[in-house]
Amino acid sequence: MGAILELQGVSMSFGGLKAVDGLSFDVNEGEIVSIIGPNGSGKTTTFNVISGLYEPDAGDILLKGESVAGLRPDQVHDKGISRTFQSLRLFTNMSVLENVLVGMHSITNAGVIASMLRLPSVRREEKRMYDKAQELLGMFPGRFSGPRQSQPAYSLSYANRRRLEIARALASDPALLLLDEPVAGMNPAESHEVMEQIKMLREKGYTILMIEHDMHVVEGVSDRVIAMDHGVKIAEGSYDEVANDPQVVEAYLGKRAAADATA
Repeated sequence: MGAILELQGVSMSFGGLKAVDGLSFDVNEGEIVSIIGPNGSGKTTTFNVISGLYEPDAGDILLKGESVAGLRPDQVHDKGISRTFQSLRLFTNMSVLENVLVGMHSITNAGVIASMLRLPSVRREEKRMYDKAQELLGMFPGRFSGPRQSQPAYSLSYANRRRLEIARALASDPALLLLDEPVAGMNPAESHEVMEQIKMLREKGYTILMIEHDMHVVEGVSDRVIAMDHGVKIAEGSYDEVANDPQVVEAYLGKRAAADATA
């Protein structure tokens, strides 16, 4: 399997603060790779650089061998990178179904004139979009069935809003899905359910790069784990390799506590 995403020496600074420093890693097709690290380690900045919210100061970002560094977020999205956010960004006054349909805007073909005239090609495309939205919502059994699809997004529980954001991110058929803390704010049962759904996405062939603080979820879904601290990659490997790496233990617990833990 080839690399879908490659970061090559990516750096990003804000004034005198280097948020990401010479970061290099790749994500292979069909993999789930998780980025972990304490608060302020550069995880979200890395996501923002990949998705085009920030332009890196140095380095390159390749999606299927093509540079996307410096492109606008909409251009990065059109190239095949879709994401969720740590802070939910749904269209709260739109229905559940409409939120997913909005996520398909980059893969529609109908022009303005054809849409105004309601040509048969437009109606066929709308039917395909509707069927696909139903399929994506069906990936979360019992959560968005029947009348719930017509409910406004603001009426959903917090956990279901997070599920809906994942469904919307999948609507554009991304080559790479970025999940920013997908189980944040969920109770253990909800976290376990979403973890199983993320594993199901891998079975369907999706490639995923994820930020997550819940180590149970990281352990349960990750093919590889990357640990960051102060903008630098400090470890990479399997969950067990990274979780037991002395630099990772020190980053989370501090030098003294890390020494006691490994004594």
